[in-house]
Amino acid sequence: MAAILQTVLTIIELLSLALYISQEGGRGRGREREMWWLLFSRKGPSGFSYSSTAEEVTEGIDGSGLTAIITGASSGIGAETARVLALRGVHVIMGVRNMSAGNAVKEAILNKIPTAKVDVMELDLSSKGSVRKFASDFNSTGLPLNILINNAGLGYLPFKLSQDGIELVFATNHIGHFLLTELLLENMKNTAHKSNIEGRIVNVASDAHKLTYREGIRFDKINDKSGYNDFYSYGQSKLANILHANQLSSILKEQEANVTINSLHPGAIVTNILRNRSIMNGVVTTLGKYVLKNVQQGAATTCYVALHPQVHGVTGKYFVDSNVSEVKSHAADPEMAKKLWELSLNMIN
Repeated sequence: MAAILQTVLTIIELLSLALYISQEGGRGRGREREMWWLLFSRKGPSGFSYSSTAEEVTEGIDGSGLTAIITGASSGIGAETARVLALRGVHVIMGVRNMSAGNAVKEAILNKIPTAKVDVMELDLSSKGSVRKFASDFNSTGLPLNILINNAGLGYLPFKLSQDGIELVFATNHIGHFLLTELLLENMKNTAHKSNIEGRIVNVASDAHKLTYREGIRFDKINDKSGYNDFYSYGQSKLANILHANQLSSILKEQEANVTINSLHPGAIVTNILRNRSIMNGVVTTLGKYVLKNVQQGAATTCYVALHPQVHGVTGKYFVDSNVSEVKSHAADPEMAKKLWELSLNMIN
């Protein structure tokens, strides 16, 4: 809770600075203006920054002939990722739980981009049966698969088990994506081999992975209501996304497969992830719109890692603001990654 409150205080401080600079109208306050510009516009080695948008990081890239699956593409950064990849010529498959919302996003994309190739398929990541059906249905189409973006997520919920008896946030954010990746991986390997185009898996994690349980992953208590904390539960699932990417990257390297996998932090974005925390959601939504990323900026790192030539051959890395960033503590623990891998295999079988 302390970390969340600190985030809110940071938002307030940034908002105060923004209002101060605005009120000064740029007169004689060069230092403050420079601090504000540096905070949001300083470019990293990739040439992109916190404020870069998904369209900007993919400008000039031709994705024609590529096929991508994006989970959770019916809203937020998932929908924007679908739009921008479609804009670049990628055939986008939207894996969504809410088909009505997914079809609405598809229609919105087609209205703006009449030539876009977009399909919507039902996918509930909290259900292993739904994940298996989605993968089976997709593989039956005969379509190749170049890009898999594990984007969908939920969090900050009261304790609840999925229909498979797995804690709901862990089931949706990690186990569902772990199983989906396993079921689609052979298709990706074959596509990469036949086309000689590198396959890319992208796990949308979060810096919230730093706010997890003391032990990182509660291996023996995943489904235990005792000691459950909704903030730590979300952080645990995001840590799992990173560890999954790290371990699978090592496995793919050993197999000499032409498929990479990376994880990323999309940035602090005003989304509906805090909808179950009404007071916190109200504060973040009200203040955050002034200083947090918008959806166009929030989808940038995902689109960069999925499409940009600079990421060719890069695997097992963690990206922030379209640049490689260092992970520490649990997220950099190879033994924890291996242990999670074994746990995940047991949970999907």
